[in-house]
Amino acid sequence: MTQVRLSENLPGSWRLDSRIDVTAAGKRRREPILGDDPVALLVYDRAGNFAAQFMRRDRSGGVGLGFDAYFGAYSVNDETGEVTQTLAGALAPDMVGAVLTRSMEIDGDHLAIRLPATHPDGVAVSRMLIWTRVG
Repeated sequence: MTQVRLSENLPGSWRLDSRIDVTAAGKRRREPILGDDPVALLVYDRAGNFAAQFMRRDRSGGVGLGFDAYFGAYSVNDETGEVTQTLAGALAPDMVGAVLTRSMEIDGDHLAIRLPATHPDGVAVSRMLIWTRVG
C-alpha cells in the first residue's frame, strides 16, 4: 500500500477540533488567551500559500481579545513530516517575517500538528492541535 505524501494531502481547508497544551510533567495547561476551545480555520493551497485564524469562543472581554491570525507561504518536507511557514502578515506585528516549523501528520481527514509553545506566564508546553478537513 502506498502512503500519500504530506505535500499532496495537506492542501485544503481545516477546522480546529481541539487544542491541548501539556507540561513536561504531563499536566494539561489551560491557554488563557484563546481559551480551552477556540474556533479556528486553517487553509493551505496548492500554490504554497496558507492562512490561519483562531478565535476565542467567548470574546465578551472586549474587541480584539482572544483573536489571532496570520498568513504567508509554506513548504513541506515529506521526509521529516515538517511544514515550514514564513509569515508575510500577522495580527501581532513582531510575528511578520517569522519562520515557523511544525511537525504534521494526516490520517484520513484529520490533521495533527505538534509544536513546542510557551504560555504567557513562561511555562513551556507541548501543544497538540487536531483539525478536520472541511474543504
